[in-house]
Amino acid sequence: MPRSQKNDNFIDKTFTVLADILLQILPTTKREREAFTYYRDGMSAQSEGEYAEALRSYYEAMRLEVDSYDRSYILYNIGLTHTSNGKHARALEYYFQAPERNSFLPQAFNNMAVICHHRGEQAINQGNLEISEAWFDQAAEYWKQAIAPSPGNYIEAQNWLKITGRFSSFN
Repeated sequence: MPRSQKNDNFIDKTFTVLADILLQILPTTKREREAFTYYRDGMSAQSEGEYAEALRSYYEAMRLEVDSYDRSYILYNIGLTHTSNGKHARALEYYFQAPERNSFLPQAFNNMAVICHHRGEQAINQGNLEISEAWFDQAAEYWKQAIAPSPGNYIEAQNWLKITGRFSSFN
C-alpha cells in the first residue's frame, strides 16, 4: 500500500481520495499515475520528517515523470528535503533546476535567497565581511526574482532589500 494511503490525518486522507478520483477521471498513463503516487508518497514522508524515505520517493518520481512542469515541483521538493537535512549546497542544486523547467516557481528563488542570506550571516560570524556582502548580494538577486512574478509575496524580503539599499536596483 502506498504511504499516502496510510495517512491518519483527515486532510491528507481527503487529498488522497480526491487525487485518486482525479487520476481515474483524467486521461493519464500508468507511468504518470506511478510518478504521481511516488511524488505524493514523498510529500507524505517529508511532512512526517522521514527525509530519506521522501528522497527515495522523489527520485523514483523523477525517474518516471516526463512532464517538465511536474518535474519542477519534484525538484523543488527534493531541494526542500535537502534543506531540512541541512545540506544547503545540495538543496541549491535542485532549487536551480526547478525554475529551468517552470519559470513561475518563485518559492525556489526565495529558498535560494534564504540559503545565500544564511551563508552571508555565517560569513559575518566568521569575521569575513567581504564574503558576507557577496552572499547578501546573491540573496538580493534571488529575492528580486522571487518577488517579480508575485509582488505581494515575500514582504520581509522586500523590507530587507529596502533596508540594505538593495531594493533601488530592483527591476
